[in-house]
Amino acid sequence: MIDHLKLFVADPAASRAFYERALEPLGYRVLLEPGPGVVGMGADRPDFWLAPAAGPTTTCHVAFGAPGMRPYHPHYYGAFVLDPDGNNVEAVFHGATPG
Repeated sequence: MIDHLKLFVADPAASRAFYERALEPLGYRVLLEPGPGVVGMGADRPDFWLAPAAGPTTTCHVAFGAPGMRPYHPHYYGAFVLDPDGNNVEAVFHGATPG
């Protein structure tokens, strides 16, 4: 089980603004700011972190829960966007279809 995730970002202010807007529908908000450019976000506890990169950034894929359906399996839906650093961020739903 994953306890938390930290992304190292090129522009902490731009990434913070992006993730605050993107994750607000999931109840995420900034819960901690322990240092310059470092934020811990979450709904109940800080489980998603942003911190300034010490050098060039690389991209990754991060998936959060919520929306509708997708063809990966019969009950999967994902919505994808790229964050300011080019990370592929996905909102995921793993539920059954109604009816």
